[in-house]
Amino acid sequence: MQQLTYDDIKAATDRITGHVRPVAVAPVDPGTVRTAYLGASDGRSEAPLGDVWFALEFLQHTGSFKARGAQNFIQAHREAGTLPDAGVTIASGGNAGLACAWAARQQGVRATVFLPTLAPAVKVARLRELGADVRIVGAEYAEALEACAEFAASTGALASHAYDHPLIAAGAGTLMEEIHARIPGLDTVVVSVGGGGLLAGVATAARHHGIRTVAVEPENCRALNAAVEAGAPVDVPVDSVAIDSLGARRATALALHAARQEDVRSVLVPDSEIVRARRALWDQHRVAVEHAASTALAALTAPAPYGYRPSEGERIAVVLCGANTDPSDLASRTDDRS
Repeated sequence: MQQLTYDDIKAATDRITGHVRPVAVAPVDPGTVRTAYLGASDGRSEAPLGDVWFALEFLQHTGSFKARGAQNFIQAHREAGTLPDAGVTIASGGNAGLACAWAARQQGVRATVFLPTLAPAVKVARLRELGADVRIVGAEYAEALEACAEFAASTGALASHAYDHPLIAAGAGTLMEEIHARIPGLDTVVVSVGGGGLLAGVATAARHHGIRTVAVEPENCRALNAAVEAGAPVDVPVDSVAIDSLGARRATALALHAARQEDVRSVLVPDSEIVRARRALWDQHRVAVEHAASTALAALTAPAPYGYRPSEGERIAVVLCGANTDPSDLASRTDDRS
C-alpha cells in the first residue's frame, strides 16, 4: 500500500502556495472557553485546557480545508497532462465537492458532483454557483460514491475523491506546515476525522515536526477509531449531527497508518458536546462553524471519559476546518442588549 510521506506534503506545498489562503491562527483565552461550562456538575470547568490556539481554516476558499487537496489534485493532473475533456467528478457530503468545483473552475475544466440527499442546502446552492453539474443520489455518501464511479467509467471523467487519495491527503497536510510556522513551540494539533484525509496529511506533517495529533470523531461516526481497534479499515454505522462532513462508513488505509503511530491519539465525543462546542464558539467568539469543525474543540471540553485531556501548559492548535453551515440556529439566541 502506498504511504503518505513528508516529501509528498512538501511537493503539495510547493504546488499550491499562492493558490490557497494561508491559514490564520488566533490565541484563545482558556477562560473564555470555560465560561460555557461554569457551574457544570461534572467538574469539566476544572479540567486544564492548556495553551489553546484556533487554526481558522474555515476562512479557506470554499469554506473548508478541502480546497487544499482539490487544488493539489487538479494541478498535479494538469502538470502531468492527465486532465480529460470530460473534466473531473467527485462524490461528496458537500465540502469536497465545493473544493473540487472551485479548483476545476480555476483550471477551466468541468466538474460533476454527486451528493447524497443529506447534503445541506447551503452547500448545494454554492456548488451550483460555482458552475458544477450537481447530481443528488442516495441517502448516504456511499451511494453517491457508487454513482460517481459509474459516471467516471462511462464518460472518462477523472474521478477525484473526498479523502481517499494521496494527492488529496498531501494537500490537506499543507495546513500543518502553515500551523507549525505560525505557532512556535506547538505540542499538539487537534483535528476532526471523517474518512481521514485531513488526519493522514496533518499527522504526517506533524510527526515530521515532533508534534502530537489528536484525531476526533463523533461517537456514532467512528470509522477511524473502529479501524484502530480492528487493525484494518472496517465499515461502521453512521449517525451524528456532523454526518454531512464526518459520515464516512470506512476510514482510509492512509488514515489508519497515520493513526497507528505513537504520536497520534484517537478519541470520541458525543453529539451533545459537539453541539455545545459549536454554540460556545458562537457565543464567546462570534465564530459560526459547521458541526464537523466544533467536533475538534469538543475533544477539549467534553467531560471524561470522552475527549482529550492536555497537560498543564500544553500548547494546542485546534483546527476549525469548515463553516459551510446554516447559522440560523445560532442566531436564535443572542446576547444583544439595547
